[in-house]
Amino acid sequence: MKKIVIILIVSIFVFSCKQETKDPNAKLNVVTTTTMITDLVKNIGGDLITVEGLMGSGVDPHLYKASEGDVTKLVNADVIFYNGLHLEGKLVEVFEKMGNQNMKTIAVGEVLNKSTLIGSDYFASNYDPHIWFSVKNWKQVTAFTIEKLKELDPKNALAFETNGKAYLEKLDILEAELKGIIGTLPKEKRILVTAHDAFSYFGKEYEFNVVGLQGLSTATEAGVQDVQKLATFIIENKVKAIFVETSVPKRTIEALQAAVKSKDHEVIIGGTLYSDALGNPGTIEGTYIGMFEYNVNTIVNALK
Repeated sequence: MKKIVIILIVSIFVFSCKQETKDPNAKLNVVTTTTMITDLVKNIGGDLITVEGLMGSGVDPHLYKASEGDVTKLVNADVIFYNGLHLEGKLVEVFEKMGNQNMKTIAVGEVLNKSTLIGSDYFASNYDPHIWFSVKNWKQVTAFTIEKLKELDPKNALAFETNGKAYLEKLDILEAELKGIIGTLPKEKRILVTAHDAFSYFGKEYEFNVVGLQGLSTATEAGVQDVQKLATFIIENKVKAIFVETSVPKRTIEALQAAVKSKDHEVIIGGTLYSDALGNPGTIEGTYIGMFEYNVNTIVNALK
């Protein structure tokens, strides 16, 4: 990371020169961090902007380290949209340094009222950064992103407004659909055990008791005592299924399953959930809406 910061400092002069010579008719060049934000910005901007996402499917943003190629993308960007709330780990330091040099960086999580965020005594930001697992949160982030793109590229403001309104309507439909699916699962069965604690906003919105083997950040590893304690919880609460995450090694949940079995009980692995990243581009799960639908169907079907 020190090497990346040095490269960034050297690149600031390049950025200054780029600003002076930029073609006013050129497309807005946007760089995004997580796949969720990339998908959002593409839905609003469409073909009127260029979007480069740093992180791909299955990438864990908590542990992500910028490459020299990433720094080139960041320095050449007109604007950088990132989650904030320390989700992107040490990359946040890079974004803050860029902001201090008048390089446009926007943390979408900052639009949310802190009173609505889930706090944590164990995470550096003191807030759970997995804000996209509340559709209500994501609608606020969407509205915020629409306004920011309009400010940055006024000539396309009307198109951004139109695209954004259409996307917000899709999120309204998603919200209603999810409530209907989850309504088929009795509340006593709404216990969601996953590899790390990424689903608290989901749990709060849909009345699930959410328990992650690791903490909010995957940088925090689970110990033997954590595994044994959660295994006991699963047995006592008669949890039918536990879930793997695409951005977390499967072995953590397999170890938990083995711990339950060692106590003469069985728990199945109910499927793989998308937590910190969307699915592959071009698939239904490669979109925010498709990911959320897939996750909810997987959870409900496994816990029934």
